Amino acid sequence: MQFEVWAPQAQDRVTLQLEGSTRALERDPERRDWWVAEAEAEHGARYGYVVDGDGNDDSDSDGYGDSGGDGDAPSGVGSHARSGSGSGSGEAVVLPDPRSLCQPDGPSGLSAVVDHEAYTWRTPWPGKPLTGASVLYELHVGTFTREGTLDAAAQRLGHVAELGATHVQLMPLCPLPGRHGWGYEGGSPWAVHEPYGGPDALKRFVDTAHGLGLGVVLDVVHHQLDPSKTQLAAYGPYFVSGSGPSNSVNLDAEGSDEVRSYLIGSALSWLRDFRIDGLRLDSVDALRDTRACHFLEELSGEVDDLAAELGRPLFLVADSEQRDPRLTTPRQEGGLGVHAQWNEDFHHALHTALTGEEQGPYADFAPAPLKALGKTLTSAFFHDGGYSTARGRGHGRPADRARTPAHRFVGYAQSHAQVGKRAQGDRLSASLAPGLLACAAALTLTSPCTPMVFMGEEWAAGTPWQFFTDHPDPESVDAVRRAHKREFAAQGWEAQEIPDPLDPETRNRSCLNWDEPQNEHHARVLAWYRTLIALRRSQSDLRDPDLAAVRVAYDEAARWLVFRRGDLRIAVNLAKEPAAIPLLGGKACVLASWEPIEAPAADGILHLPAESCVVLGPLQ
Repeated sequence: MQFEVWAPQAQDRVTLQLEGSTRALERDPERRDWWVAEAEAEHGARYGYVVDGDGNDDSDSDGYGDSGGDGDAPSGVGSHARSGSGSGSGEAVVLPDPRSLCQPDGPSGLSAVVDHEAYTWRTPWPGKPLTGASVLYELHVGTFTREGTLDAAAQRLGHVAELGATHVQLMPLCPLPGRHGWGYEGGSPWAVHEPYGGPDALKRFVDTAHGLGLGVVLDVVHHQLDPSKTQLAAYGPYFVSGSGPSNSVNLDAEGSDEVRSYLIGSALSWLRDFRIDGLRLDSVDALRDTRACHFLEELSGEVDDLAAELGRPLFLVADSEQRDPRLTTPRQEGGLGVHAQWNEDFHHALHTALTGEEQGPYADFAPAPLKALGKTLTSAFFHDGGYSTARGRGHGRPADRARTPAHRFVGYAQSHAQVGKRAQGDRLSASLAPGLLACAAALTLTSPCTPMVFMGEEWAAGTPWQFFTDHPDPESVDAVRRAHKREFAAQGWEAQEIPDPLDPETRNRSCLNWDEPQNEHHARVLAWYRTLIALRRSQSDLRDPDLAAVRVAYDEAARWLVFRRGDLRIAVNLAKEPAAIPLLGGKACVLASWEPIEAPAADGILHLPAESCVVLGPLQ
C-alpha cells in the first residue's frame, strides 16, 4: 500500500516507522511538499512518521520516543513532538499520521492501518435526505448507555426507530486525550475514538441504523485542532500564527490549500467510507477564512459532488450564531450552499416562555416570549437585524420566507449544548411539570422547522447531562477546573455547587437510565412524543415547507399560543389556569391532546386545561 504525508516542515527527510521497521519516504514529484513510500501492511498494522529525524535511535529500538503523551497509551507509546521539525537533538520522535483512520492509543499514539474493504456492509442503503418529514435524535455515545460504546448504543437504536425519528445524530467521535468527554476537544479528525470501539464499531452502528431505516448524522469540528494532541504543527502550517488563538486552523494563509483539502477529505471520508448521511458542522462562525471562496462553500460543493457520484443524498447542517440566511442559500444564488442550520432563536424563545428565565442570552426574549416564539414559527429568526440587548448591537438578517424551505432550520427544546452548558446540567424535566414538557414537545414536533430531540428528552429523563472531560495532563486538568468554576461563578453559582468535570462520577451521573421509560410518568411523556412524531409523518400540513403560510395568535398575559399549519391548529396553554382560546375557521376535531379535551363548540372557543396542549384537525 502507499503511505503518504504532507510535510512542508521537513527539510531533509521523512521516514516511516512501520511495525518496527524503518523506511525512507521520497518527495512526490507531482505534489509539492508531499512525501510517499510503498510498503506492505495489513489491517491494524501500527505506524507513524519521523520528520527530519533518523528514525532509528539506538536508545529506543522500537522508534517510539519517550512516554508522556496520551494517558491510556502503553509505556513508550504516544509521545509528544518535542523535536518534530529538526531541532538537532538527535532524538527520533514518531508522530501519528495526520490522516490516520485509527488511533488505538489515543490522539498522540501510533496510527493503525485501516482497510475499508475488510468490512462487509449488510444493509443496502439508498440514503435519507433532510426533508419536512425529518426528525433528528441527538445522542452522545459515551452516555447514551452505561457502557459508553458504539456497539452498546447500536443495541438501543430500536428505541429511536420506534420513537419515529428519521435520523440519529452522533456527537463528535474523534479521539480524545482520555476516555470520556463531549468530543469537541478531540484531535485526529479522520479517526474514531478507540474506547467507543474504533472505526469498525462505527460501521456496525451505521449498518444497524440503516437496517432500522434510520439515517446517521455525525457532528464534526473543523474550527479547532489542538496541536498539543495532534502534533500537526510538526508537519506543516495547519494553524494560524501571529494573531488570535494559537490553534486557529489555517484556512486562508500560506499553505491553506492543503489544510482545506485535509478537512474536506475527512468530511468526505465519513460520508463515503462510513456511509454517514449528513454532517453537523460545529461552530462555523469560528472558521477564520478571508478567501474569495469560503471554506463552507467549497465543502458544500464537494459534498454535493460526492452525493451525485454515490447516487444517494448527503447533507450538511451548520451550527451558527450569526442568524445569517446566506449560510443555507444555494451556491448558485450567492450563498454558501449548506443544507440546513440550527436555529438557536427557536430554542431561546421556547425556553424563556416555558421557564421565565431572563439571564444571559434569554434577555432579548424575556420581555415578550410568546411574541418572540411566534416570530420564530413564522420567520425562523427572531434576531433578523434588530437590536440585541445581550450583545449591545444589531444582530442577524431576515430569512427570505418565500424562497427558504422551513426544513432548512433545525429547532429544538433541548440539546447537548443548552443542557450541558448549564451549571448543573439540569434538563427541563428537572424544573417543569409534565404538562409543560408536553407543550414543549408539541411546539417543537409540529413546528415548521426540522425538529430535533436530545437523548432522554422523549421520556423526561431524570438524569442530568453535565460537562465532563478526561485529561491525562495535570496542567490541563487544573486549567479545565479553573475555567469551569470561573465561568459559572460569574453567573452566581457557588464553587461547591458546580460538578467537577474531571470527576468520573460527573460522567456517570450523565448516563441515561434505561429503566425510566417503563415507569408510569416517563412512559406517558414517551407516548406523547411518539404520537406527535406519528402525526408529523401522517399529516402533510405538518411537512409543509412554507414559512409564510404559518399563522400565529397568542395572549402574552394569559400565556397561551395557537399556530396554524394548513388545516391543522396547534394550541398550548402554559398558564396554571385553564384558558378559553378563541379560534377562527371551521369546525375541528381533536387529533391529539395531552389531557382529555372536547373539540371547540359552535362558538369557536377552545377550552384548554392548565399546562396542556392539543393538535386540532378539520372535521371530516
